[in-house]
Amino acid sequence: MYNIAAAQSGGPTSAINASLAGIFKKASQSPEIGKIYGSINGIEGMINGNLVPLDSILTSEHDIELLKKTPSTVLGSCRYKLAEYDPNDSRTEAEYMRIINTFEEYEIKAFFYIGGNDSMDTVMKLDRYCKAVGKDIKIIGVPKTIDNDLPETDHTPGFGSAAKYVATTLQEIIRDSRVYSIQSITIVEIMGRNAGWLTASSCVLRANGEPAPHLIYLPEAFPQGFDMERFLGDVERMMKRYRAVIIAVSEGIVPTDRQYVKTGADAFGHTDNSGVAKYLEHRCSERFGCKVRSIELNVMQRCSSHIASLTDIEESERIGSAAVDCALAGNSGRMMGYRRISNEPYRIEIVSFDVAQAANKEKYLPAEWITDDKCDVTPDALNYFLPLIQGEVTTEYRNGIPVHFRLNQ
Repeated sequence: MYNIAAAQSGGPTSAINASLAGIFKKASQSPEIGKIYGSINGIEGMINGNLVPLDSILTSEHDIELLKKTPSTVLGSCRYKLAEYDPNDSRTEAEYMRIINTFEEYEIKAFFYIGGNDSMDTVMKLDRYCKAVGKDIKIIGVPKTIDNDLPETDHTPGFGSAAKYVATTLQEIIRDSRVYSIQSITIVEIMGRNAGWLTASSCVLRANGEPAPHLIYLPEAFPQGFDMERFLGDVERMMKRYRAVIIAVSEGIVPTDRQYVKTGADAFGHTDNSGVAKYLEHRCSERFGCKVRSIELNVMQRCSSHIASLTDIEESERIGSAAVDCALAGNSGRMMGYRRISNEPYRIEIVSFDVAQAANKEKYLPAEWITDDKCDVTPDALNYFLPLIQGEVTTEYRNGIPVHFRLNQ
């Protein structure tokens, strides 16, 4: 019998705690596993020896169910870039040794890291180090990101819930914008630095006969820059058909006539790209002289568990459980993923692959799913997205507010 630890990293989602719940439930049922620890603030907790005993915190089925439906990272998160191991660098050696000391102090033989592209970089490096120094510790990556940009997996835990929130919010914006008789333009900025999956998912409204958003702009469609005159021409064309024009735009769109001033970068070099909708608002107002509004969904699209996808939550729990099976089978340096078997009926299977295939890499929306005029997506995109937003989560309320599971940290 040996102990395990799990940690969460990167941006929060509505489903990342469901993956943690899946790890916990499966480990609790496994006779090979003893204690189950959670690392506070991702890999930083392993470096600093800051662990909590999850089996003393999640003490009932109700706790686990509440955890599954709680957004964000209950263990906290980080954007810590683990250095590449260099035996000639004493500082790097010391950092890895601190992690190994934590593993040994808590008798941990399997570590599960729930995160995105950069978190898989940590999984890859830590696995390589353990193998290089002869430490038999299984390191497994569990995917998550609302950006849906991890390679090898059909989709990522957290994406379906974010897509459901984006579509629902856009529909409410559409209802609001159509109450007046005057011409209007509404530009909605959606997360997606380099990959436009989440913005593209707004097309699911078409499944219910909603023509909006009338224009959808993705970074994949404009590798050479976003042409402003072409954009204004698209808007003018839609204004002739619709009184209230609704536009969905990825935050990563950068018009060729303006390079955004970056407001800083995280440890992995990711810059803050927000502000494109406000800029497009000013340009539309100058050109058309009508009512123009920009809306930045910002962090709300990450943790809006009140409109989470049941499919997303259930799959996220399953992939956490499968990660434990993967480690128990003797695997390490693997990332879990989904393989889609069919759309109708929707079926997936959970697989694993070498984490190096996903670490520091991005998956982009297929070019063939973007229309020739570069301002919309095809029915293939709709058919891909629609199964991922299905089902509604039953939420527990107290005093009219959803109840969340929280650690006493």
